This record gives sequence, C-alpha cells and structure tokens, in this order.
Amino acid sequence: MTSIDHRFTALTEPFRPELLAHCYRMLGSIHDAEDLVQETYVRAWRGFDRFEGRSSVRRWLYAIATRVCLTALQGRARRPLPSGTGPPSDDHRVAVAAYEPAVPWLQPIPDVLIGGGDGGGDPAVVVLDRAQVRLALVAALQLLPARQRAVLTLRDVLAFTSVEVAGILGTSSSAVDSALRRARARLAEAAPTEGLPVEDGPDGPAGPEADAARTRLLDRYVDAFARADPDALVDLLRADVEMEMPPTPTWFTGRPAVVGFLTRRVLRRPEQWRLTPTRANGQPAFVVHELRADGRHDAYGVQVLTLGGGRVARITAFNDPALVPTFGHPVAEQRGGSPAGADRVRPPPDRAG
Repeated sequence: MTSIDHRFTALTEPFRPELLAHCYRMLGSIHDAEDLVQETYVRAWRGFDRFEGRSSVRRWLYAIATRVCLTALQGRARRPLPSGTGPPSDDHRVAVAAYEPAVPWLQPIPDVLIGGGDGGGDPAVVVLDRAQVRLALVAALQLLPARQRAVLTLRDVLAFTSVEVAGILGTSSSAVDSALRRARARLAEAAPTEGLPVEDGPDGPAGPEADAARTRLLDRYVDAFARADPDALVDLLRADVEMEMPPTPTWFTGRPAVVGFLTRRVLRRPEQWRLTPTRANGQPAFVVHELRADGRHDAYGVQVLTLGGGRVARITAFNDPALVPTFGHPVAEQRGGSPAGADRVRPPPDRAG
C-alpha cells in the first residue's frame, strides 16, 4: 500500500459508518446503501489527487455520496412499509393479502454497521445516531422527492448549514431553504403522526432500572414466541399496538387484532420460532429462524420493535430471509444452533408471520 493509499484510508475510513447511514436514509435499502457507499469510496479515491482541502473531508465525502444516491434514485419507486400503502385492519379474521415481493419494500439496517451496535462512546452521540435511523424517520423520508429528501437529511438530520448543503448539491442557499420548507410541509401533510409515541429517547428513559425493565420485556417477548403462547403477549403489547409484515401488504392495529393474528397464523407450536436478539435502526430487534421438520432452523426474517410506555408499540416483521446474513447470522442453523446450509436462502412460505 502506497503512502497515498494510507493517507486516503486514514482520512476517509472513519466516515464509512455514517455514510452508510446516510445512503440508507436516502435509499431505504441496506443492500443498495452498501453498494452506494462502495461507489462513493471508488469515486473519492479517483478524485483524491484533486481534493485540495478547501472543504472538510467529511463534507467532501457527503457531497460524493449524496450525488451517487441522487443518481441511483432516478426512476426508482419509493420504498414503503405496508403502513404507507393502505389502511390497517382491526380484525384479525380478514383475508391476509399474498406476499408482494415485486414491491421494493423498506429494509432495516443493523446497528452494528453504523457504529451503534456496541453501546460504547458518548451516550449522547449514540442516542442521536439511533434517532437518525429509526424506522419511522426513514419511512417518512421515502415520501419525499429525492432532492427534498437529500436537503432534509443534510439539514435536519446531519445539521449541515444551508451554505454547506448548497455546496454539496451545487445550488444556492436560498434554493436549499426553499426545498427544506417544502420538504417539511410535505412531511407534515403526508405523515403528521409518523412514528409512535415513545418515552424519553429512542428506547425510553435511561438508567439501570429502565434498562432492566426493557430487558425483562424483551425476554418475555422471546419466551412467548418460543412457547407459542399468545396470551403471554397481552401484557407486553400496548392497547394501540400495530403490526406490519413486509412483503405482506396487510397490517393490523390494536391489541385484539395483533394477538388474534399471531394466535391463528404464527404461534402454532412450541419451538417453531427462534428469536435471536440484535439491534436495528436504533431499536430492539430479533433475527428470526423457523424450525423445520428436519431439525434445522431456516432463516425467516428480522423483527424490529418500537417501544412506548414500557410496552411494545409496534412490531415490524420483515419476512425476508435474505436480510438475515446482513445481521451476521446464517440462513439455516442446526437445532443446536450450529450453521447449516449457510449459503441457501429459502423463500418464505406463502403466509404471513
């Protein structure tokens, strides 16, 4: 590696996690975001000899990444969640729509990839980072045209000044301010209540007692799935809990509907589901495997929970086995937990859960 290589790596690599978060907010896809970050670094390397330090390395990289994202978004449909495509059902007996894999659904992002997985560092920074990638925010951003999405992200999420954003986008600060006003107004009109009420901060209040209470809540949630005990979920869910399951367009609102759906369609037998704790989008999450007849646990997807009032306020079940390796887990495990067939992704059966 040459001295230029060393200098480029030393200057740019520290920004990779936050650039991944930026591209993810813009695209709504972890897979696309990883590709675009790679493209950003390729372009940055090619132009490194022309970088004269007239701006910070961070702002220079964000300018490249934003342009790459805007190009990638040309002609692409937005990535929604089911809650952004139609009204919910409060009756679990409704016919559940078939999977719609052709829809480019929003995807979750593992905390560990954006620097939020180890719990270290300045707690204030960790909380801020978590808030910046929460599912509600990323879903709301997808409602905006690409350029407004970029302006809102750069100004309101990343706190660049209007002058800095104008330099990144190659426009004027007045144009940036105008786009920002339109973006804020569009979000207020399209998603005035985007996101569920949560306690003080992404996961609720801080402190040992609050942390212990959340741990007990999540442990009980995992245990209810392991024992196929929907009654055990009743005390864990808010009365106004919501559940959505991309790529299934049908989604539910209210504890009776959510518990009823889980009872009839999901929690059928003990040990069917293995939920492994992780974190995604700054929120508690689980990698989900399903027990097959041959004793193997096949990848099923990733669940992301939103907590509020000491209970589960929303369950977002991404029923996509291809997401599981992104979270560092094999797509199939032996009953005891050892990998099996880790290169095989089984499409989920034509049902929800």
